[in-house]
Amino acid sequence: MSKTRTRFAPSPTGFIHLGNIRSALYPWAFARSTGGDFILRIEDTDLERSTQAAVDVILEGMAWLGLDHDEGPYYQMQRMDRYKAVLADMQAQGLVYPCYMSVAELDALRERQMANKEKPRYDGTWRPEPGKVLPPVPEGVQPVLRFRNPQGGVVAWDDKVKGRIEIRNDELDDLVIARPDGTPTYNFCVVVDDIDMGITHVIRGDDHVNNTPRQINIFRALGKEPPVYAHLPTVLNEQGEKMSKRNGAKPVTQYRDEGFLPDAMVNYLARLGWSHGDDEIFSREQFLQWFNLNHLGRSAAQFDEAKLRWVNAQHMKMTPDEALAPLVAQHLAKEGIVADERLPAICGLFKDRCDTTVVLAGWARAFYADVRASDADRAQHLTDAIRPAVAALAQKLAAVAAWDKAAIAAAIKEVLAAQGLKMPQLAMPVRVLVMGTPQTPSLDAVLALFSREKVIERLKTA
Repeated sequence: MSKTRTRFAPSPTGFIHLGNIRSALYPWAFARSTGGDFILRIEDTDLERSTQAAVDVILEGMAWLGLDHDEGPYYQMQRMDRYKAVLADMQAQGLVYPCYMSVAELDALRERQMANKEKPRYDGTWRPEPGKVLPPVPEGVQPVLRFRNPQGGVVAWDDKVKGRIEIRNDELDDLVIARPDGTPTYNFCVVVDDIDMGITHVIRGDDHVNNTPRQINIFRALGKEPPVYAHLPTVLNEQGEKMSKRNGAKPVTQYRDEGFLPDAMVNYLARLGWSHGDDEIFSREQFLQWFNLNHLGRSAAQFDEAKLRWVNAQHMKMTPDEALAPLVAQHLAKEGIVADERLPAICGLFKDRCDTTVVLAGWARAFYADVRASDADRAQHLTDAIRPAVAALAQKLAAVAAWDKAAIAAAIKEVLAAQGLKMPQLAMPVRVLVMGTPQTPSLDAVLALFSREKVIERLKTA
């Protein structure tokens, strides 16, 4: 058995979104789980639509998600000499032929075929056959090169997702594999790349199923066996449409900026078309131990942001405070806030109530910047009846010998007893003054993470 070699081959014609990146996740996981190699290839032959910005998002998004590649990125535009050399060999062997049919002639042919209720396709006018007389070559016309597709029989493969697929060769016309200016076309370049890079498994979206029989025939014409194919069902957006930029899909890197964790994204994306029993939450290491091509789903998966946020929240709970702190610090830094050594403890206290690191940064902000509760919260919780108790707590906290959770808890307890109050009656006004909100984790734990001076200063604003 040869070493597994998989690839991700995006076109940089628009930013990469979650539907695209799932097509990178599975070949990456298969390579990693089998001790194989994962190759990154940028299919940039569409010069009009390809952009460096789109390439940058591909590289950034994959780096963020930890989808590391062993080779590449290879760029198809840098391999043109190789494609042209293979084309020349094929032409010498009679595997391709020049076709001088103009676009207008081809359009007219298709219109006639459709009018006759026939499948629109190239009719082989310029295909050389023994005893066939070809039309005279028109002057000044640069031909395309067409691949001599086999006639008769079937092209078949056992797809790891879709099962056995068979297409009659007579359903396939002779594919254009080089344009009039000599530049090769997508289906040809892909085959040459997959041969040169020794790709053993092609795991890609099922929008490529129609290309597969053509590519298999080119493989075989070049004397090579095609790789194993696995065509993944489409990822739908929340409206049930194919996920795309046009339908509101976001660049992968935007999820990073919105505070999602890479391991949570890998977990969520893995479940969009693959399963391991009923397991919903798992680590990257577990995913790679479990992953194989036999449990890929056959039906389209639908993106659900609420589910993604839930998965992210579970991963935040599992993530060490010291690992969350730098991510939260980055969000704070965008607001000009410099965090300090308290941040890991702040993350530990608040992470259970957050579904992104942006939300967690919102809680942390109160420890580093001024806060102001809403007028409604102040009116509800800072009544004339409670102000004496708040003032008494400020005095008591100013006098505690040690500034720690135990001493703060004892001071609160003494004030409650002296004022004849229950904990919520005092705790909520204190939270509103110190944190700007009536709902926080345990009050003594929250106050202990502030300086004594800051707590007293905020209590005095009652």
